[in-house]
Amino acid sequence: MVKKKILGIALSIAGIAVVSAVVVQKSTAQKNDNTQVTIGSIGSDAQIWEHIAKLPETKKEHITIKVKNFTDGVSLNTATAQSKVDVNAFQSYAYFVAFNKSNSTSKLSALGTTYLEPMGIYSEKYKHIDDIPDGSTIAIANNAANTARGLKLLAKSGLITLKEDFGSLSGVNDIKSNPHHFKFIEIDDTTGPRVIKDDSIAAALIGNTIALQGKLNVLKDAIYYEKVNQSTKDNINILATAEKNKNNKQLKKLVKLYHSKAAQKYINQKFDGTKIEVQKPITYLSK
Repeated sequence: MVKKKILGIALSIAGIAVVSAVVVQKSTAQKNDNTQVTIGSIGSDAQIWEHIAKLPETKKEHITIKVKNFTDGVSLNTATAQSKVDVNAFQSYAYFVAFNKSNSTSKLSALGTTYLEPMGIYSEKYKHIDDIPDGSTIAIANNAANTARGLKLLAKSGLITLKEDFGSLSGVNDIKSNPHHFKFIEIDDTTGPRVIKDDSIAAALIGNTIALQGKLNVLKDAIYYEKVNQSTKDNINILATAEKNKNNKQLKKLVKLYHSKAAQKYINQKFDGTKIEVQKPITYLSK
């Protein structure tokens, strides 16, 4: 009887050991299954991904996010194309297209849409778009995608007209008529909030990411801004990765995480509704 009891205890201990080993192995496997993703971003978008990195939803997807801050889009896209960064979150679809056209070998692929944040026309001197005097100097971005976007916005406001074949990379040479005889000066668009304080500048076209860095709210401070409609679809922001990663399932989960309820609640509260969620297939942008 004693021997049977001892044998039973031994078998129980052995059983517990086996179960413990299985649990440990499973836990280790889960830990090793975690995908570490480096997301490159600029300004307010970096804040968004730092928040998403901490969400329970992200942990459930077994993704560990590291956010790396950049100061300009060209270097960020280059780093992404070279796989120094896994994914980037900062650019419009038009900016993405422009980068790929100018880089024949290091191309990017779009993973999904995130939001549209309106570009605005800002002025320290004038309260209404029609108040800008003839012959004034207007500052526009010095990169092709944002130059074209700014000119389209000026045309939408009625200040200029554009040629019929005006495209997403067109510039001031494709203005059809300039009845107010405006002069245009190209600037590094990251300097926009400072430029509007310059006495020689009547107004500046500023993207919302940069505006937010300058403590400007496009819905409140711009004298004119983009509306969300079919004509602004090229301005929808995306997540981008190196072309070789375009079918990576783990990276595609980042799109889902961005559109989660928890992430959207934070974004709307943090940025006063200036980042308008757009959940569309990539094919919507290329139509």
